[in-house]
Amino acid sequence: MRPCDEQGTGVTRATAHRIESLLQREPAFNVPGIIVGLIAIMGAIHFVRVYLLAPDQDQLMLALMAFDPIRYESSILPGYVLPGGFGAEIWTFFTYALIHGSWVHYGVNMIWFLPFGSALARRFGPWRFMGFFVTTAVAGAFAHLAAYAGQNAPVVGASAAISGTMAGAMRFAFQPGGPLHFLRSGDDTDYRVPALPLTGVFRDPRVLIFLGVWFGINFLFGATSLSAGTGLGTGAIVAWQAHIGGFVAGLVLFAWFDPAPETPQFDDFDAMQH
Repeated sequence: MRPCDEQGTGVTRATAHRIESLLQREPAFNVPGIIVGLIAIMGAIHFVRVYLLAPDQDQLMLALMAFDPIRYESSILPGYVLPGGFGAEIWTFFTYALIHGSWVHYGVNMIWFLPFGSALARRFGPWRFMGFFVTTAVAGAFAHLAAYAGQNAPVVGASAAISGTMAGAMRFAFQPGGPLHFLRSGDDTDYRVPALPLTGVFRDPRVLIFLGVWFGINFLFGATSLSAGTGLGTGAIVAWQAHIGGFVAGLVLFAWFDPAPETPQFDDFDAMQH
């Protein structure tokens, strides 16, 4: 019986080691800390709004954090001044991405953020990823500002930044050996494959299909005028223009955040990767 016990123990240990190895390599069980942190922060903010703040306090919080083009054109509504002053004119370009109109709005955004954000964070590392996330959020706010200049059209939600992470992930995820390619290895090397040059994005059929689906979804958003319904003025909208602003920024600026490849090469705008 003793040899059987030892053999059984050996099999058990091997199986346990195999399971541990799979869990370490499987992205679903190995979400980067920066992604977990952002999801938790956005969830906590919405929890506070829904369960801890009085209605007037919630409205004040929205006025301080949502991005609203009217803030930059106060002459439209004489005497109507949003709180926060000059500081809010700066921080709302990003803070709007941390708040959501409902639990459904939050949940849908996180469903998209978890896979694409994780893929990009595993490639970039936490600090580069955070810089990329903020940059695409700001780009989305600028796009919204251009579309609704002078209007009382507050916007909330991480959709613009998430669109940027989707665009960034698209640059490498479909490449041979990438995390969405059938030849992937299943480990971290999938996230370090050479990225597709910007000029090559529009020649890859898989990327073109992804682009078509993504723009189709956003056309649906725009056509149906979906609203987050926060109750701030006219209602904080989920603006498809902000989505596109974040997506384009993520697609174009990816190379400036991407870590150095094993073989240095010139890429977008002849920018040397470093």
